[in-house]
Amino acid sequence: MNLLNLEEPVQHSAKWYQLKHAPLLMLAFRPLFLLGSLWACVAMIAWFAILSGYLSWPGAFPATLWHAHEMLFGFASAIAIGFLFTAAKNWTGVSTLNSWPLLGLCVVWASARVVGIWSAHPLLWLIVFQGLFWLISICHFTWVVMQAHNSKNYLFVPVLALLATLNMVFIVVLDQHAYELAGQLSQMAVLGFTLLISILGGRVVPFFISRGLGLSHQQHTPRLDKALLLVSVLGMCGFFAHHFLQQPIVPGYLLVLAGLLHIVRASFWFQARVFTVPLLWSLYLAYLSMATGLIGFGAAYLGSSWMAKDALHLITIGGMGMMILAMMARVALGHTARPLTPHPLISVAFILCLLSALIRSLLPAYVGPHLAWQISALTWSTSFALFAFIYAPILVRKRLDGRRG
Repeated sequence: MNLLNLEEPVQHSAKWYQLKHAPLLMLAFRPLFLLGSLWACVAMIAWFAILSGYLSWPGAFPATLWHAHEMLFGFASAIAIGFLFTAAKNWTGVSTLNSWPLLGLCVVWASARVVGIWSAHPLLWLIVFQGLFWLISICHFTWVVMQAHNSKNYLFVPVLALLATLNMVFIVVLDQHAYELAGQLSQMAVLGFTLLISILGGRVVPFFISRGLGLSHQQHTPRLDKALLLVSVLGMCGFFAHHFLQQPIVPGYLLVLAGLLHIVRASFWFQARVFTVPLLWSLYLAYLSMATGLIGFGAAYLGSSWMAKDALHLITIGGMGMMILAMMARVALGHTARPLTPHPLISVAFILCLLSALIRSLLPAYVGPHLAWQISALTWSTSFALFAFIYAPILVRKRLDGRRG
């Protein structure tokens, strides 16, 4: 009897030790990529069910704004933090969140997804958990880059702070039932994510192209990068002044200019062989989708017949969504020491994500908005379901070379 009593704590301790050192908790990309991709699929299926009348919306605010919040601040933010924490370890050599602290961050993120729908005071608890997720993430990232005096990457701190602020204000505005203002805040958050992609994409896309094609050098565009940063920030300021300060400023010109500059920058990266490598053409087309969507979104202020929200979805689905898929596919393989040759179904996922963007942004004018939204939602969900199915075994297993990470 005594032996049994002595053995139970040992076995219990061994289980906790195994969980603490599980491969899934070794680096942030593992759990956050998995959770984010699953949520991208589940939340979109829920949105499809709501649109189709199969599911009644239980939330305390409009379902359209829940959809916007979860795609931007739930799904996209989780992937962004997972990528930045993983990249920061490479940039600085300083360990980022892992083990129990990383599990805690994931629990906070997941709690925010639940309380926004089913708690007694959804907006109160949403701002608590979502705010805590941002606070932990930004403070930890700041600490890592400052520990290493990695000044090149300090720029990500204000960008993340901007997104966190927009998120918190979005929830407060929802609580005040100012739903039109909340919609405009979600649009500004999309512009904030284009700024983040502009910085990250400007580094990783040409780097991945040069590595993936075995080029002798990487294409650099330092002057264009600075011009893009300036125009992007000014475009966001113009959007803010126009919508929130009611100033007679038309942000369309700056948004169109930003999109054109993105296309010019992409032209410097172009190599015909890009379209022979799935991990490259997916990144490249995602970047071009974001640029084209920016042009369309800006042109809507200048009298274009392309609806602003339709153009915006070319950014969110084709730009952000496909960029996220491509980055997750590449990073997960590279950081688990696997060959950079994704499963053939991942190419199908890339194509479906691009189709989802084109259907949502172009088809409403021809078949009606409701049907276009439904088809796009199902196509998107299938795309991320394929990713989760293929990559879940990779994300929960050890690196092939036996190293931690």
